Amino acid sequence: MILARVIGNAWSTVQHRCYEGKSVMVVQAVDTDGRTPNGPEFLAVDSVQAGPGDLVLVAREGNAARQVLGREDDPFHAVILGVVDEVDADGRVTPGNAWTAGEGG
Repeated sequence: MILARVIGNAWSTVQHRCYEGKSVMVVQAVDTDGRTPNGPEFLAVDSVQAGPGDLVLVAREGNAARQVLGREDDPFHAVILGVVDEVDADGRVTPGNAWTAGEGG
């Protein structure tokens, strides 16, 4: 599982049939402060109606993504599993909404 920030949406005019009706988000792995990037951006299928600026929990493993989405034969690689309300780490509590879209991270 990866702590990540949703940084945008992805759109496509041509797509694999399994993505029809699904939202695909651009996410950035972050440290427990909710702001510091911790790896490259990647795409994840949204299963919880997350949006830009949300701090989320992501499974970046194809089998987990397919099980959550209920599509065993489809080529999913990552899925957003939940929106994080707050992170309690190192004695610090960071609210999930500590960053908003447009602030630049």
